[in-house]
Amino acid sequence: MARTPQETFQHHVEALGAQDIDAIVEDYTDDALFIGNGTVRRGLDGVRAAFVELTDTVPDASWELPKVVFEDDILYLEWTADSAKNRIEDGTDTFVFTEDGQIRVQTVMYTPQPPG
Repeated sequence: MARTPQETFQHHVEALGAQDIDAIVEDYTDDALFIGNGTVRRGLDGVRAAFVELTDTVPDASWELPKVVFEDDILYLEWTADSAKNRIEDGTDTFVFTEDGQIRVQTVMYTPQPPG
């Protein structure tokens, strides 16, 4: 089902907030490229591994998106996450979407810190 990048991102935000890894993975192409924090992951298994790692780092997090910039098929965002286990204050992502709204490339950078 084709969606706009904005619709896909809205679904992505909702799925991440629910920690629904299967729903998150649905937003990506089969051959997605996920680059983050010094690693390159490929395909849906790579995307799944990246989000398992993130949700393990900040479980049941409260998310903030202070900057969201869409330009055609590209999305840049800055984010924070706060959980009982860790907090992240410097999260940044860039997404590249296909014509039908799936995510084909994502870069991410974040630094987990102790809470409080």
